[in-house]
Amino acid sequence: MDFVPPSRPRTPRESVVPMINVVFLLLIFFLMSAQIAPPDPADVTPPSVVFSDGPVPAEGRVLWLAADGRLLEEGGGAPDMAVLGPQVSLRADGAAPAADLARVLRALAVAGVRDVTLVARQGGG
Repeated sequence: MDFVPPSRPRTPRESVVPMINVVFLLLIFFLMSAQIAPPDPADVTPPSVVFSDGPVPAEGRVLWLAADGRLLEEGGGAPDMAVLGPQVSLRADGAAPAADLARVLRALAVAGVRDVTLVARQGGG
């Protein structure tokens, strides 16, 4: 008499390697296609310009002039005027009063900024 139970044939286990490969490829895809940049500190609609044939400025330090006249830098705080450097790109809201823009340009000149690039979007008319 044989008292050993008959052994069941082993079912082959499915490999998880293809699933890991797909998940890894999806992770790489989403990391490469994501925009990893902090949001702008203020929602700014630049004024439109008719002519934009000049060279594209190399942005060094970027400042934002909000419609309510606040001057902001990346992160949302007020910029430290003593450490701005010689070149600044200014993204002014199209609804900002010209007096606020003049005040900011005067303050930048006093702070030693020699080159201010006013960023505008190209528009018609």
